[in-house]
Amino acid sequence: MKKLKLVQQISSEGVVAVLRGETPEEVVEMADQAIAGGIKVIEVTMTVPFALRAIEELAKRYSSTTQDASKYAIIGVGTALDPETARAAILSGAEFVVGPSLNPNTVALCNRYRVPVMPGCMTIQEIQTALELGVDIVKLFPGNLYSPAMIKAIKGPLPQANIMPTGGVSLSNLGEWIEAGAVAVGIGSDLTSEAVKTGNYSLVAKRAAQYIEAYRAAKK
Repeated sequence: MKKLKLVQQISSEGVVAVLRGETPEEVVEMADQAIAGGIKVIEVTMTVPFALRAIEELAKRYSSTTQDASKYAIIGVGTALDPETARAAILSGAEFVVGPSLNPNTVALCNRYRVPVMPGCMTIQEIQTALELGVDIVKLFPGNLYSPAMIKAIKGPLPQANIMPTGGVSLSNLGEWIEAGAVAVGIGSDLTSEAVKTGNYSLVAKRAAQYIEAYRAAKK
């Protein structure tokens, strides 16, 4: 039941912070700030050098099962290109796996260990294949190639598909994606770019709070 609970938690939180950086320490700081700002689902991408160190550290600090709100967060891995990467991340503490594309072997590995997996898909055929493989949430990627109307188009033939756009989601269009039927959204550089540029990572918390406010407004 843990997998189902995690999928429900991710859907309920609604906003996923997709974090990239130059060092694991930088990404841990970004994650701490994003969580402080209210984003409780953190995706550490494997493009980060020594990314598993960041996942391990965050998994020690935060838990999806704690009753302590200050320690609550769901830590996952992104840019998992293959099952080997996914398994290494899971062993390091990742509770969900995200990929830029649909890799059936990665999906099979995650299903074996009952870990939510969110592969990137661009077409109806890919999304249908993902559903047949047992995927619970499909990442629409890159989201900036589409408008929110794409979700309505997908849900015509596949109303059962849970879609999470990533890439191109901003404060100005988040509400449109949610209203169109997105189960969650992934936020990347827009969350962290200003902080990286200035070295003031508290800006991540401020930006995260703005995204959470926009998400809650869209869900009303």
